[in-house]
Amino acid sequence: MSRFALKKQQLYLVLSGIFLVNALLAEIIGVKIFSVGKLVSFLPGNLTAGVLIWPVVFVTTDIINEYFGKAGVLRISYLTVALILFAFGVIYLTTKLPPADFWLDVNKTDNQGRPFNIDFAYQSIFRQGLGIITGSIIAFGVGQVLDATIFAAIRKATGGRYIWLRATGSTLISQLVDSFVVLYVAFYVFGNWTMDQVVSVANTNYWYKFAAAILLTPVLYLAHFLIDRYLGQEETAELQEAAVENMSV
Repeated sequence: MSRFALKKQQLYLVLSGIFLVNALLAEIIGVKIFSVGKLVSFLPGNLTAGVLIWPVVFVTTDIINEYFGKAGVLRISYLTVALILFAFGVIYLTTKLPPADFWLDVNKTDNQGRPFNIDFAYQSIFRQGLGIITGSIIAFGVGQVLDATIFAAIRKATGGRYIWLRATGSTLISQLVDSFVVLYVAFYVFGNWTMDQVVSVANTNYWYKFAAAILLTPVLYLAHFLIDRYLGQEETAELQEAAVENMSV
């Protein structure tokens, strides 16, 4: 294997690892809805905890797309979907395991002395995640295909110029769909939310992602700079040219 091929493989491995870990973590912590206003008084609304790290996923998506094309994005996206399903399958099975008596006993009260059933809490949190995983898989799949496709289309239309335009444009459109679909399926179809609650939280989630996409634009340019130095100018140009050729995959 040539030195360039090894560096290329290592780069894809690192980017894929960042993508996969943050996507999986976002799904697991997404069961919590928190009040933005209680953290920042002048910002009303509620967010899912998972949305906090989701910008890392779509920034990584754009970087992978830039160097490995649409095929590179879809490859890791499909693998991530499979591993998320596996993870939640394992988690669901653990909710079915009979709790040990001593575990229930040592955790029978909270820190204020109130009665507490830790097994019920465990099941409530993780089984709630099953609705989220269903919605997330649908939204994630649709969102990633949209993101990769729009990114490639803008890149082709601009002749490879304006990194910020293809990265931000693809994210803003794909996440508009993702933000609504995941909450609709998870909390309206499988949960007990009203449509007004879905729309309200989806709206807040989207504008957070919108702001994050704009604010993280410098990160894309920094990533390009570091990757170009790591691979070398000629090798980078070769890799990006191959990504453009494969964007119709």
